Amino acid sequence: MGDCLTTNWGYEGKRGPEHWHELSQRFACGLDFKWQSPIALNKEIVTSEKLSKELVFHYKEEVFLEELFNNTFHFVPPEKESYLMYDEKKYWLTDIHFHLPSEHTLEEKNYPIEFHLVHMNEAKHNLVVGILFSIDSFDQLIAQKEGKIELDQAFPEFCFNPALFLPENRGFYYYIGSLTTPPTIGPIEWIVFDEVQTLSQTFVNYLKKEIVENNRRPLQPIKDRKVWYQNNHNSTQ
Repeated sequence: MGDCLTTNWGYEGKRGPEHWHELSQRFACGLDFKWQSPIALNKEIVTSEKLSKELVFHYKEEVFLEELFNNTFHFVPPEKESYLMYDEKKYWLTDIHFHLPSEHTLEEKNYPIEFHLVHMNEAKHNLVVGILFSIDSFDQLIAQKEGKIELDQAFPEFCFNPALFLPENRGFYYYIGSLTTPPTIGPIEWIVFDEVQTLSQTFVNYLKKEIVENNRRPLQPIKDRKVWYQNNHNSTQ
C-alpha cells in the first residue's frame, strides 16, 4: 500500500496506464495476473453456466471520512459497520471511490461515472461492487437521496447509508479480474450491476472538484475467463 501512495502515477503520458508496470517493482506485479480489469460487459459474452450464489447487503448508516489519494476521492468508513454476504462469505465495506467516466462498459456504452464499493473478507480477499451512473439534473427522487449526504462541509466527515447508491433491480455480472489502479493485482471478485443509476449534475460537479477527470483505466482483454450473469432482485436486509 505504501508504494502505491508514494509512487507518482496518473492517467496520461509516461505515468499513464500503459506504463504503470514500469514505475515500481510493486506495480510490475500486475503483469503476473492475466485477467485484468475493467472489461466490456454484455450479455453476448456471458457463459451458459448458471450462477446461484446469494448476494445480500447489510448496509447501515455510518460515518465516512473524506480522503483524497490514488487520483480519486474516497469515502472511508473508520468503523466498517456495513457488509455484504456473497456465497455465504462476509465482506466488509472498506472504501467507496469514483471514476469519471465509467471504467466498465455495459452493452458497449460508457457512462459518466462509476462507483466502486470495495469490500474485504477475513481472508483479506477483495470483492468490488461496480455501479454505473448517468446524469439527470431534474430528478427529484435523486435530489432527495443525495440530500442524505451533506456536501461542502467544513469537516470532511459524512454520515449516510451506502445502500442509497444501490439499484432497485439487482441483476449483475460476476467475473474474476484485478484492481483497476496500480498495482493491478488479482484475483479480485467483481460484481457489476447492469441497472444504471442516476446522479444530479450538482453531485457530479462536487466530485469533479475533488478528483482527476478521466481517471479510468482502458478496457482490458477478456481472454479465456468466464463472465456470469445473475438476477438478484431481493438482496437487502
